[in-house]
Amino acid sequence: MENIYNAPLAAAVLSWFIAQLIKVLTNIFKNGKVSLSRFWGAGGMPSSHSAAVCALAAGLGVSEGPDSPVFALAFILAFIVMYDASGVRRAAGIHAKEINNIKDAISDIIMKRNVEEKKQYLKEWLGHSPFEVFIGAIFGMGMGILFTIYN
Repeated sequence: MENIYNAPLAAAVLSWFIAQLIKVLTNIFKNGKVSLSRFWGAGGMPSSHSAAVCALAAGLGVSEGPDSPVFALAFILAFIVMYDASGVRRAAGIHAKEINNIKDAISDIIMKRNVEEKKQYLKEWLGHSPFEVFIGAIFGMGMGILFTIYN
């Protein structure tokens, strides 16, 4: 039977998992409570998206060679994911924060008039700062290289 273990895939999945776990642990130290929503949610340090795609790209670069079409595909995918995380999704998070601030101001006005209101807020933690993406990328590349070299 052929070996079905895939080191780049394992590195990508484990990198994502560890990066998300770091967010939960950071939240515990920062806020003193466990928030499992940090495990499944987007945004924060480090970028698990960047870690996963960079682990995959680095692992494929080591196993298939940097001149392979598979590595080229993974490299471009990693670039797009990191661009999106630090650009579009980060901007959406900033917009959500400002909309929530406006909603709070409107809520204050409504409360003064004794009108009932249903509060629903937009998620603000959507994207990443360039530093969060960079750290996720470095972590992922290291995991991808280590998993591929030692497996």
